[in-house]
This record gives sequence, C-alpha cells and structure tokens, in this order.
Amino acid sequence: MRARKRRFDATRPNSRQRGYTRQWEALRVEFLTLHPVCAFAGCGAVAAHVDHIKAHKGDRALFWNWNNLQALCAHCHNSVKQRQERADV
Repeated sequence: MRARKRRFDATRPNSRQRGYTRQWEALRVEFLTLHPVCAFAGCGAVAAHVDHIKAHKGDRALFWNWNNLQALCAHCHNSVKQRQERADV
C-alpha cells in the first residue's frame, strides 16, 4: 500500500499545479468561516478541511464550484472520505 502511494505521488502534480493557490486559500478561509463544523452526519467536530464532494480531477469549474464543497474535520477528511474515494474508483 505505501509503495503504491509513493509511486502515485511521484507522478502527481504538486498542490499549486493542482489549483491549491492563494486564491484557494482565501476561499478555504471564507468557507470554513461560514461552515465551521464537520459536514459528516453525527460528527460535530470543528472543520479543518474544505473538501470537494465530487473529485474535480482537474475540472476547473468543478474545483471552484461552492456547491461541490464541504467542510470536514481532519479525522473525517483523512479516514472516512479517503475510504469513500477509494471505493468509488
């Protein structure tokens, strides 16, 4: 599993190349201000991540679409959401 992740990361564009720029950081701050609690049902933790509900996969319109964003706590973003995305592949 770790070797596969290393191979994937070696070919993956960096965060700036994927669109996570200063403009994204400003949007992130604004979104988390408006949505401070994790969106996953029953969680209720403080949100730390702005997550794309549907993976944008380079689609700039989907990347910036506010209706495709959700606030998630670190735990839900790094575990629950990652499992969901792996299942969707």
